[in-house]
Amino acid sequence: MSAQPAARLLKQIGCVLGLAVVLLGVPRLGGLVADQFDYSQVDPDGAFAWISVHHVVQALIFLLLMIPVARLGKLDFGFGWGDRKTGFWFVRLFALIFVGYTAVSMVIVLATGTFQTFPYPMTTRNIVGHLAFQLLLSGPSEELIFRGFAITMLAFAVQGTVARGKVSAANIVAAVIFGLAHVGISFSPIALSYDPFQVVYAIVLGIFYGVCYERSKSVYYPMMVHSISNVFAVGVSIIATAIIG
Repeated sequence: MSAQPAARLLKQIGCVLGLAVVLLGVPRLGGLVADQFDYSQVDPDGAFAWISVHHVVQALIFLLLMIPVARLGKLDFGFGWGDRKTGFWFVRLFALIFVGYTAVSMVIVLATGTFQTFPYPMTTRNIVGHLAFQLLLSGPSEELIFRGFAITMLAFAVQGTVARGKVSAANIVAAVIFGLAHVGISFSPIALSYDPFQVVYAIVLGIFYGVCYERSKSVYYPMMVHSISNVFAVGVSIIATAIIG
């Protein structure tokens, strides 16, 4: 490899690593901010308040990054309805696929005895609060970061497509970073905690969300499908927990 391509490759790697640090670091910062508040009065079981503050903070930080970048670089982060026909087609397709996937998965976990019940006491506050978080904050916050910001910025460093031109390389990299965001890190002592299935699951869904974002040219549709997946999965878990319990 000649000096010029090698230098270009190193520059690309440096850009990707730098963006990865931002994409993974800001959510950690959001967690530190969320740690500063006492939620015992509004959410004694820790079902929704901390994670809600966390997602609001990380979204606000990225918005503060994206607004000046969009103005100075004349970049489009998908803050518009884009191709409505394509966008809503993805929303309908995903809803149908996810309903089928969830139904099959539920049958399997119930049959094998591996079903995990709703992780909080089944109170009205916990159920409504957790579902509200999944509906209103999980998709909007995470898609703003890992699709709107990540794919747009990564496209400058990672060009090309895979799967016969149907999936961009920037989408793949953003989805992998999204998967890594589901890995827990502790520093005292240093340790990683993660569920391999959850990481792979996040990467696969992240690629779908990315295709939706790029085809529709809007971040709103992946926000919708992300929230649909979370609300439906949690809702089925709540119903099954109530029936089994």
